[in-house]
Amino acid sequence: MKNKHLLLLLLISFFAVTSLAEEFTVIPASYQDIERVRDGGFVLFLRHGPTDSAQPDHVPVDLDDCLTQRPLTDEGRLLMDQVGKAIAQVDIPLGNIHTSPLCRAVETTEIVFSETPYIIEDHLMYVAALTTQEKAPIIARTRALLVEDVPAGENRVLVAHGPNLVEVMDYFPVEGALVIFKPDVIHQRFEYISTIEPDHWSTLLSRNE
Repeated sequence: MKNKHLLLLLLISFFAVTSLAEEFTVIPASYQDIERVRDGGFVLFLRHGPTDSAQPDHVPVDLDDCLTQRPLTDEGRLLMDQVGKAIAQVDIPLGNIHTSPLCRAVETTEIVFSETPYIIEDHLMYVAALTTQEKAPIIARTRALLVEDVPAGENRVLVAHGPNLVEVMDYFPVEGALVIFKPDVIHQRFEYISTIEPDHWSTLLSRNE
């Protein structure tokens, strides 16, 4: 009975964040945004690649067993490989890479940032099926990583989940989207700059040729 209740909460959360996604005004990244990011000092929030909704997360999910988690699709893996190549092609400098412990986020990280070290952050865990109390440290850590200064010449990367971003700014990005933020540690806030959705990379790459 408890599992059924948690699954119902998960479905309610999914439809709630989907509704928010329809209300948020997405700003497509310009090539000027890419040029700014090349100088460093930004936070890049990457939502994991496209997943198979026919295989939902178990309730509760087992972090040590990917079979209990919603997986990337084959097409999603291919798409994220293309995103990784696009990031390399526009020469975006990378600093620390922080990823959610869920398999779909870790796999996305390994595909996009091949052979680059990364940090698994338990407090970037998927929040949709969690209680308010359980969400609190995850929301706090996500906000901290978006606010903290980033050294010039590098960009901090977070690989996580759509519902997590909803908790800090009411924005539910599509799977595979890269969201650009400018941190402001003095005022303890962050500025949303723009988004690169997977199908938008081709436009940006054409400007880079």
